Amino acid sequence: MKIKVAVNGYGVIGKRVADVVSMQDDMELAGVCDVVTDWRIKIAELKNYPIFASDDTFKSKMNEVKINTSGTLDDLLASSDIIVDCTPKKIAAQNIELYKKLGKKFILQGGEKHEATGHSFSAENNYLTALNRDSTRVVSCNTTSIVRTLTPLNNVGLLLKARGTLLRRATDPWESHLDGIMNTLVPEKDIPSHQGPDAQSVDPTLNVITSAVKVPETLSHLHYWNVQLTRKASKEEVLDAFKGSSRIAMIEYSQGLSANNTVKELMLALNRPYGDMYEVALWEDMLKVVDDELFYAYIVDNQAIVIPETIDAIRALTGIEKEALKSIQKTNTSLGIKPKFF
Repeated sequence: MKIKVAVNGYGVIGKRVADVVSMQDDMELAGVCDVVTDWRIKIAELKNYPIFASDDTFKSKMNEVKINTSGTLDDLLASSDIIVDCTPKKIAAQNIELYKKLGKKFILQGGEKHEATGHSFSAENNYLTALNRDSTRVVSCNTTSIVRTLTPLNNVGLLLKARGTLLRRATDPWESHLDGIMNTLVPEKDIPSHQGPDAQSVDPTLNVITSAVKVPETLSHLHYWNVQLTRKASKEEVLDAFKGSSRIAMIEYSQGLSANNTVKELMLALNRPYGDMYEVALWEDMLKVVDDELFYAYIVDNQAIVIPETIDAIRALTGIEKEALKSIQKTNTSLGIKPKFF
C-alpha cells in the first residue's frame, strides 16, 4: 500500500513537495489544500491534483472562480496518512492541535519552532531518530545545508568547531516586487544567528556559530565557512569526508560556475523543475586547508534543498523505510541528485 500524503499549503515549498510526492512509487498525493484562488492553485488544477479548501468559506470562493474542489481540509485529513504542513510561518503551529486530535502524523517546515514537534530532521544525520514518530520538523534551508556539510566532517572525527557567515537572499523570487531590500546590506543583530542553534537542535554535538547578512538578491544563499579541524589534514582528506554526503555537489570556477546566477542557469540548462538545486553546491577549487583550518563556500537553493529531506521524513515517520540510506538513495534517484552535475 502507498502512503497517502496530504500537503497543506500550496506555496513555494508545498507545490514542490506535491510534485515530488507524486513521483514516488511508495507514496500517493491525497491532495493539496490552500486558501488562494489565483494562478497558484490553478497550477495544481492543471496537474489534476485533488484540491481542497481550508474551510467552507474558502471552498465557496474557489468554486466562484470555477476551481473544482474535493472538499475542505477536514476531508483531506480524513483521507490521508500523513500531513506535510507548508503553510506560512506561525500558521502551521495553529494547525497542530487539529492534526493531533485526528491522530495524524505531520511534518512542519523550518519556520516553526523545534519545540512544536520536539524533533528536527535532517536525513543524513538523524533519520533513525524519526522512525515512527508522530511528527517532526524539517529544518530550514540554511540549517539543512549546515547540518548536511558539517555532519560528514563530524562523522570522520575532523570537526572541532565551525564558524559560518551566511549571505541570505532577501526574499523569494515570486514576491520580490512586494518585499526585500535594494541598494543595501542588512546584518542580523544577533550572533549567533538562529541557524547555528537550529543546527544543534538536529545534532547537539555540532560546535557551530553563525552570523548572517541579508543581501539584495533573490537567487539563492551563499555561505562562507571557517572550520577548525581536530588535527592537521589535507585537502584530499576533507574532500573524501564530504563524499559522506550524497547531497553535496562539487562545482568549480574552472567550469564557469563562479557565481550564484551561473549555477542557477546550470540548473535551468539541466531541465531541473523550476530550475531547482536540491544539492549543496560547494566550490572544490576554492576549498583550502591550512594546517588544522578549513575554508570553503557553497550555494544553497532555499526553495529546493528541503524537498528531498521532506520526502525522507515522510518515510521515516510512517516507517515505510527503516533504513536511512535506502530512503535517501530512492529520493536521490527520483530527483536526479548527484555529487557532480556533469
